[in-house]
Amino acid sequence: MTQVLDAPARVGTPHPGRRRALLQRVGLGPSGSSRPPLVLLVPAVVTAGVALLPLVYLVVRAFEEGLGVVGDVLLRERTARLLLRSLALASSVTLACLVIGVGLAWLTTRSDLPGRRTWAVVAALPLAVPTYVAAFAWISFLPELAGPVGAFVVLTACSYPYVLLPVAATLRRLDPAGEEVARSLGLSPWQAFRRATLPQLRPAMAAGGLLVALYALSDFGAVSIMRFDAFTRVIYTSYRSSFDRTPAAVLGLLLVAVTVVLVWFEGRSRGRASYSRVGSGGARAQTTVRLGLLRLPAVLLTTGLAGLSLGVPVAALVYWSAVGDRGQVDLPALLSAAGTSVGFAFLGALVTTLLAVPVGVLAARRSGRLPQLLERAAWVGHALPGIVVAFSLVFLAVRYAYPLYQRTPVLVLAYVVLFLPLAVGAVRASAAQSPPALEEVARAAGARPLEVLRRVTLPLAAPGIGAGAVLVFLTCMKELPATLLLQPLGSATLATQMWTATGVAAYSAAAPYAAALVLLSALPTYLLGVRTGALDRTPEVSP
Repeated sequence: MTQVLDAPARVGTPHPGRRRALLQRVGLGPSGSSRPPLVLLVPAVVTAGVALLPLVYLVVRAFEEGLGVVGDVLLRERTARLLLRSLALASSVTLACLVIGVGLAWLTTRSDLPGRRTWAVVAALPLAVPTYVAAFAWISFLPELAGPVGAFVVLTACSYPYVLLPVAATLRRLDPAGEEVARSLGLSPWQAFRRATLPQLRPAMAAGGLLVALYALSDFGAVSIMRFDAFTRVIYTSYRSSFDRTPAAVLGLLLVAVTVVLVWFEGRSRGRASYSRVGSGGARAQTTVRLGLLRLPAVLLTTGLAGLSLGVPVAALVYWSAVGDRGQVDLPALLSAAGTSVGFAFLGALVTTLLAVPVGVLAARRSGRLPQLLERAAWVGHALPGIVVAFSLVFLAVRYAYPLYQRTPVLVLAYVVLFLPLAVGAVRASAAQSPPALEEVARAAGARPLEVLRRVTLPLAAPGIGAGAVLVFLTCMKELPATLLLQPLGSATLATQMWTATGVAAYSAAAPYAAALVLLSALPTYLLGVRTGALDRTPEVSP
């Protein structure tokens, strides 16, 4: 607080009317209708424009033959079946991930689960396993799992950390006073959690659930290996098997429409309540809830979940590495692919996070239409299959920026379009819990908008920014279809090398690349668990 207010008080204590006028003039007044500050608005508009770039390609390609062709594709019975199948898969995966993610977050932050800090890190590790690696592992052991059940199992096992991590971070930061008051009124631990804590988790649950839904809609690797005809697999097949790419573009636009609807529902689910508070709460540990007779079932549940999400992929990698010829592993090629993967992922995470900060902060601070539109625009590209984003950027680069074709900037731009919501959601959830009153006080003390952003807003939102950056890094490491098409000439990543070997059924050759990819992704996943408080060392206090 001292650092926030160390600027000279040149204006003294302003008159309330002058103070309101000052705050409204810079766009951070108490009224929700005030304009966003220019220092955030301009980069947020630029970010939204970048996210909407693939729509240029889709609109041009879809409507170049007229509205009649678009209507014909949309009214096909196959399109309706495809839409229902994809929505059913996304909704079932999202519901399962919400239940698993919230339950694990509570067990690892509020209960006396044995080894809860270790389980918190283990529960986050499925983020290090690409869906195509998990799908390959399951299908190699249980070929009959192919189809919707297999796609559901793989996507749920790999996606629930998108809910677990933000919910766990929020639980760590919540003031325990609310639950303590509820308990003092005679409510049970479950009733106190449901009535006092669960409403405060709505932003994190909504952001995590939306990420899972869009991830399930846009996933390519798992549904392809499981031979489940979802949007991504059908669009990819249409692109590769026909010179007429209009149907694929129309399906891509339909997927964008579904994304807009999902983002709208996510915004409605957050409501208009305020989730911020002044200060960091009491300097004391959270009250630990004793599980009692439920301790053993909780341990069995977490162990079984770890076995399904991590045990099966690890067992498959060990098996295929053991049956293969170790002498066939090209170590220089493996190390080169690993370095390329890390380099591309780092650039993608850096640029994506920088572009996400203004959008996330505006979405948390302002409730007007413009901030909402900018936030929703950021989610559009995430719902598009990587193959669609890649083709759209190839189209734009060849037409308007040919020197960048098959260069690193185009690949980084694809990562930004695809994974911008991962950073935006994390930044928004963290900024929503930081008190805007501190920013208003700093402005009233004479600080300029950019100074307030640098010294107040960004430090308060730093946990979310860091978690979002690590999450984007992880996802860039695992991205496959866009990297296959856009990687610079002469370069290869772990994902593309593994996919190439898998395509010719060289499973033993693919195993080292898959293992290296999982190991490299495990470290940032661990750091992400630390960032969300999974390794919090504060002493536990039992009732």
